[in-house]
Amino acid sequence: MENRESALRCGVLWASAVSQFPDSDRAAADACNGLREQLAGTDPDWLIAFVSAQHRDVMLGIGERLRSEFPGALLFGCNAQSVIGAGREIEEGPGLALVGAALPGVSLHPFHVPASRLPELPIPAESDFVLLADPFSAELDGILAQLDHAYPGRTKVGGVASGIREPGESLLYLADGQARAGIAGIALHGEIGIDSLVAQGCRPVGQPLFVTGAEGGVVHEIDGEAPVEILSRLFDAAGDARERALFQNSLFLGIAMRDAESEYGQGDYLIRNLVGADPETGALHVAAHLEERQVVQFHVRDAHTADADLAEHLERYAGLAPQPHGALLFSCLDRGRGLYGVADHDCDLFRQCLGRVPVGGFFCNGEIGPISGQTFLHGYTSAFALFRRPA
Repeated sequence: MENRESALRCGVLWASAVSQFPDSDRAAADACNGLREQLAGTDPDWLIAFVSAQHRDVMLGIGERLRSEFPGALLFGCNAQSVIGAGREIEEGPGLALVGAALPGVSLHPFHVPASRLPELPIPAESDFVLLADPFSAELDGILAQLDHAYPGRTKVGGVASGIREPGESLLYLADGQARAGIAGIALHGEIGIDSLVAQGCRPVGQPLFVTGAEGGVVHEIDGEAPVEILSRLFDAAGDARERALFQNSLFLGIAMRDAESEYGQGDYLIRNLVGADPETGALHVAAHLEERQVVQFHVRDAHTADADLAEHLERYAGLAPQPHGALLFSCLDRGRGLYGVADHDCDLFRQCLGRVPVGGFFCNGEIGPISGQTFLHGYTSAFALFRRPA
């Protein structure tokens, strides 16, 4: 309640609603009514919609309905396999999630990146970004690097559309139109700040090591040894059958993203998949480009680790930053009930740590967020965008 009263005093107001009606018209009406009730007569400037696969074929019509319901709002959103709204994770069945925000003193700049080259954007340098991408056509690694170069030190966060089966099925809402491919983005400038929180859900095993031989995504040597030999020792040292099972099914490589003279923390690593191993040479194939002298450490992932990792991030944020007015959650399709065995896990943990902040989002084909100041496309991650008034 204190956060809502503070927001009302400065004119900022966020709301999140979700509808599970299978009929698209009824779902749109239900979700819009939910927003109106929370906004209490305030018109939103920004309307964000995530539409589950069951409504995919009528997304154009849903978009027109939303624009007519909130004509003064800039519409943004995309397809989703499953949606997040009003603090709930709707993982099965139809879902339409809406987030609405009244943002006095904030300018919203929509843009579209259709190809691999970032166009020149007429956007203020002190802008932060929310990005949505088509999984089949968006060349995210290159675009994110270009955005970091063009807007250094600014937050970029978002997700890759899900719930689609083939190229051309994506629909990215963007202001008065839509896109079927590429990247849709909103740059926010003015009386707003976006904090990012990226929980990769892994914990380190063993010790940090130096890459001593690598070629692209193939790691030939780590600390002068074949990587498979190091893994074999770690496996033998694992304490129980459960830990050994994680080595076989949930093993990743963490790449240190900052210079450190002594210790590396859990948030200092970019987590990447292990693609395979060469039994003859002992080399590892990694879904990343590695170079000699980079610091790496093996990581594992399970429900307990993902829970503890997210809790640590949220508790640290709650202790350092003022409570945000609103939030977006971009979560991996492999999280949720399938990972934790219970519904609404990440939303519930968010509420426990940060209170009843309106949060909406969706389960993604990839999550966008920064690690040590550089923006990356992640997997198995929950990435939060946390919106607040600047200090």
